[in-house]
Amino acid sequence: MFASLKTIDSAFQQVKTLALIFIIAVLLLAGTIAYFAFQSTNAAANRIYVLEGGQLLTAGAQDARANRPVEARSHVTRFHELFFSLDPDQKAIDSNVNKALYLADNSAKKQYENFKEKGFYNDLIAANISLGMTVDSVVISNSRPLTARCYGHQRVIRATSVTNRDFISVCSLRDVTRSENNPHGFLMENWRVLQNKDLNTLPR
Repeated sequence: MFASLKTIDSAFQQVKTLALIFIIAVLLLAGTIAYFAFQSTNAAANRIYVLEGGQLLTAGAQDARANRPVEARSHVTRFHELFFSLDPDQKAIDSNVNKALYLADNSAKKQYENFKEKGFYNDLIAANISLGMTVDSVVISNSRPLTARCYGHQRVIRATSVTNRDFISVCSLRDVTRSENNPHGFLMENWRVLQNKDLNTLPR
């Protein structure tokens, strides 16, 4: 009789163990399914579908702050290309400079007015001189407010020669509302040129 009870007790323990293992396995499976379902839902929420030319395209969504340093470099580059890439045409000069002034504060406007007072733009037009600006790099700080240091070089193209100039400027960056005139949503503040010196002059 005791042997029979032992057998029943042993069988009960085995059934209990198997049931416990089964429950744990089910819980693990449910947790795994829930995890992958959450990951899939999260990925779907960050995906945007765009219909273009009859084709369905996907575009990923991400935190806008992740791209701010890239946008800051593009903003500073765009300003310098507009402000310093000039041809001997008053309308072209006005168009470029006006676009550039939307990207910076009064420090850029003061520099523009200084150039005008000194007859800089009139000299360009009279002598048929073209200016070209190439930005080599823009270094953005990790601190707040953001600061930017721009390294580039200028080409001064005259009828008989080309002068290459080394260029460095610095400014701080403030977040502002994005617009058509300022798509990156930055405003350059306290902009100043640290270096703008001739490197060489080559005959044409």
